[in-house]
Amino acid sequence: MNIVTLLPFIVLIGAMFLMTRSAKRKQQAAAQMRNDMQPGTGVRTIGGMYATVKEVNEETVLLDAGPGVELLFAKNSIGAVLGDDEYNRIVHGIEHDLKTDEAVVPDDASSLTETDEPSDDASAASDDKPIDLGKKDAAEEPADETEAAEVKAEEEPKKTDGESDAK
Repeated sequence: MNIVTLLPFIVLIGAMFLMTRSAKRKQQAAAQMRNDMQPGTGVRTIGGMYATVKEVNEETVLLDAGPGVELLFAKNSIGAVLGDDEYNRIVHGIEHDLKTDEAVVPDDASSLTETDEPSDDASAASDDKPIDLGKKDAAEEPADETEAAEVKAEEEPKKTDGESDAK
């Protein structure tokens, strides 16, 4: 056999080896993460539930999901072990790393203008009046649907039984 015919097979075998090695490495990292869980650690399950580890057994994990709510999960169902800062940020909305000397981005653009006084254009634009998106010629059209159908029928030429649209 020629080396040119063997080259695609060699490349394919090499790619399969790298893919399985990568998947095996990810599985080992996930297993190590699950084994390193300690009581009091915040976790996210594969279903998206956030809870605190209460007890770790060989195959199962007892999670505290809230006051008086304890759930027993398989270790494989733990998707991520979270750090304290990340768990508190997600679950409780507590930010520990906020620095007060940094510029804060406002929620609206009102603080980005140069003056604090509203201009005449801005006040006129924010009157909260509904905008009419209807037709401008609405007064010219007949109000009743039967009248509109009669007007349409008068505009179209009438056909007899012998005529057709095909030419």
